[in-house]
Amino acid sequence: MAPSSEQRIQGVAVFDFDGTSIDGQSGELFTRYLFFNGYMSLGRLLRLGWWGIRYKLHIPYRQGEARELVFGALKGRSSEEIDAIMERFHNEVLAPLYRPQALSEVRRCHEEGLVVLLVSATFEPIAALGARTMGADGYVATKMARDESGTYTCEVDGPVIAAEEKYLAAVRWCDEHLGVGHWRLVRAYADHHTDADLLARADSAYAVCPGKTLVIAARRSGWPILNWDR
Repeated sequence: MAPSSEQRIQGVAVFDFDGTSIDGQSGELFTRYLFFNGYMSLGRLLRLGWWGIRYKLHIPYRQGEARELVFGALKGRSSEEIDAIMERFHNEVLAPLYRPQALSEVRRCHEEGLVVLLVSATFEPIAALGARTMGADGYVATKMARDESGTYTCEVDGPVIAAEEKYLAAVRWCDEHLGVGHWRLVRAYADHHTDADLLARADSAYAVCPGKTLVIAARRSGWPILNWDR
């Protein structure tokens, strides 16, 4: 009996969203959008600011707290209305911020036969629009819970897709869509030091417009530093 042919291993390229694919932080920009358009109170904005201070100073914080505070500003609205608000935010605020180099790199990855996956801590509806804009083959992002009627509950459903969870989320997506053992992380692109775990897992890692901490890690690990600033 002739031996069965070995199944081809599909190469995957993972792109971070905030600060990598776009020149900005979608969470911070969405918060401002909600506040200046009358959806969010000053008190809630200050609570989010305090979360941000704790995050930057490495004071203990819960990742889901910030997402729940943001969604809490939209409590009482239908899921369709909330999704529409996020779509308007994407089209009005994020659309001009896509890095041309990121879009070009996605095209190059496709030309080389790679599957492109967008992995982000941002909300799923925003990531879906981001993946469509970039031409990515899929996305994984932070999911907000819904009740039996489909209405958002303003609580995070599952883990926030940040830090080490980005690689784990990529694994889950690739195992489901490409098959366990039938894919390989060929490239990863990210900007923040908390993305170092994802970058370390790729055959080729790229630090895009990195902060100081990631610059140090990139130089130590031999990862190219890409300047995608416009």
